[in-house]
Amino acid sequence: MVKINQRRDAHPGREPRRATLASSGPNTQFMLQSAKQSYGCKLSALDGEIGHVTDFDFDDQEWVVRYVVADTGFWLAGHLVLLSPRAFEGFVQVGGRLTVNLTRQKIEDSPAIEAHKTVSRQFEEEYHRYYDWPSYWEAGGMWSAVGLGNEPPPHIPSAQEEDWRSLPKNAEDTHLRSTKALTGYRVHIGGESIGHVTDFMVDCKSWAICHIVIETGHLFSRKRIAVSPSDVASINYDESTLCVKLTKEAIRNATEYDTPVDPPLQTLNVVD
Repeated sequence: MVKINQRRDAHPGREPRRATLASSGPNTQFMLQSAKQSYGCKLSALDGEIGHVTDFDFDDQEWVVRYVVADTGFWLAGHLVLLSPRAFEGFVQVGGRLTVNLTRQKIEDSPAIEAHKTVSRQFEEEYHRYYDWPSYWEAGGMWSAVGLGNEPPPHIPSAQEEDWRSLPKNAEDTHLRSTKALTGYRVHIGGESIGHVTDFMVDCKSWAICHIVIETGHLFSRKRIAVSPSDVASINYDESTLCVKLTKEAIRNATEYDTPVDPPLQTLNVVD
C-alpha cells in the first residue's frame, strides 16, 4: 500500500528491544505475532465482519506498527481502510480473527485511502480527528510509552516530531513503510548479500517490531534467523536492501528460527 521512497540511514546506536516468542505459559513477559501469518486474518467489528488484514504500515524509525491495512472488498467494494492499534485490544487473534472495537458504520465513514497513494500528514491528522484519538507523534513515539488507552503525558518534542511538524500538509510520511513491501529485501553485511527478509515479529501489546526474520543464503547453509531492529544499520529503498551491523560469524552461529511456537528466538547482539 505504501509507495517506496528513499530514506536516510536508520537510527544508529538505538538500544535493542528484547522479547521472546509467544507462549501459553503464565509467566510470559512478551507475546509475539508473525506479520506474514496475519495476512488474510479476518477482522470483526462490534456488529459484524469487516474484511481481512492485507498489510501493516510501520514506522521505520521507531520500528512500531502504526496502522493495520484492512481490505473490506466483500463489504465496501474496492475500499481499503487503515485501523490504528488503538482500535484493538492488543494484537491477539482469537479463532483466526482480530476484534476491532468499532462499528461497521464508523469504519465505513472513516477517511478512505487508495492503494497506490502514500499516507500524508494531512490524512493522518484528519484520521485522528475523525476517531478523536491522540496522535502517536504526540505520545513520544512508541504506543507502549503511555499505553494505548491513555492520554499522553507532557514530553519534550523529539527530533522526529519536530521534523514531522515542519512538513507541508500534503507531504508524504516517508517514515511509514509496508511490512509486505519490505519482505524479500536483500540483507547485506557491508556490500555482500547474506540473505533476504521473510517476516516481522510484532509484540502483541505494544505493536513494536521486535524481530526481523531473515533467510540466509548458501554461505550459511540456508537457515532462518531473527535479528533485532537495533541491528539494522540502514535501509536503501531504491535498491531494496537492508544492511545489518553484524559479523558473518554472528550470522553463522545464530540459532535457527522455525515457527512462532518454538523456543524463544535468539536475538543477535551488535558486534562493534
